[in-house]
Amino acid sequence: MTAGTMGRALPKVAFIGTGGTIASLGSDALDILDYGATDRRLDAPGLLKAVPELAGVATMVPVPFRAVPSPAIGFAEWRDLVGLCARLAAEHPDLAGIVIGHGTATLEETAYALSLTLTVDLPVVLVGAQRPMSALSTDAKLNLVAAVRTAAAPESRGRGVLVVLNDEIQAAREVTKTSVARLQTFRTPDFGVLGQVDGAHVRYYRRSERAHAPGTPFDLRSLSALPRVDIAYGYADADGTAVRAFQAAGARGLVAAGLAPGMVPSGEAEALGAAVAAGIVVVMSTRAGSGVVPLTTGLRSRGILSADNLTPQKARILLALALTVTAEPEAVARLFATY
Repeated sequence: MTAGTMGRALPKVAFIGTGGTIASLGSDALDILDYGATDRRLDAPGLLKAVPELAGVATMVPVPFRAVPSPAIGFAEWRDLVGLCARLAAEHPDLAGIVIGHGTATLEETAYALSLTLTVDLPVVLVGAQRPMSALSTDAKLNLVAAVRTAAAPESRGRGVLVVLNDEIQAAREVTKTSVARLQTFRTPDFGVLGQVDGAHVRYYRRSERAHAPGTPFDLRSLSALPRVDIAYGYADADGTAVRAFQAAGARGLVAAGLAPGMVPSGEAEALGAAVAAGIVVVMSTRAGSGVVPLTTGLRSRGILSADNLTPQKARILLALALTVTAEPEAVARLFATY
């Protein structure tokens, strides 16, 4: 216990371990790229044991989940995490917050899915690492400490799901991974961080204005699966083959990762229009990764909706959730304007 924590009770923070780089063990301390080959990962108790400094920051509640690489995480895990967070809140009325350790490959998708579906009004923070726990100069340990401090901070309540890496606090809706290996990989284009963690100090400077859980119309708990929504990536000479394949596979929604500011070649546009005519809800995003897709005359004429400024991968999540409550294009458009 540090001098700053003497004489006062520490906040209680639950830690859910899902695996990922933050929990991984490579072959040696210099293995920072191919560590997945060992297939060794710490569970939640093991990860907390590897960072004994947490004992001076919070009373930790380890919660084993699954220790997997993040490409193995999707709807089923999101649904289970929603239920698990609700159970933890019920079992620990004095819980200050929840931290979820996660691989960085799909961390932003899990964060956004939870930000739309959680039923608890507690700070929930997702944390990952670019270098495994076993690496020389790993970022896993300090990232975890910063995430726990953020989850425990009273100022974090009511801000939706947060993402903390590299001493920066980001909004789940806005953050995206921008680099394969650099430590500053998680960025929020256009808007920047919500705040920063400097040592023991958690400081906020802005809020994300879009609505978030709890209180959304989206409920994963009773679902066996999400409606199928696919992403068609835009490129020169795209002729709609992928769109038609997704339609044949049973897609109920499609996200076009269009050329900025939200256009596709004529063959792709015709295929998207045909998909709309067949009853598929189509949303135009952009591969640029930044900026709002304008609802142009061309999009409106084909019945295609705007993803606002959501990246394709996040637009896919919102569209899939939207389709659990409505297939009416105008209603879907209102959800994109709200969340």
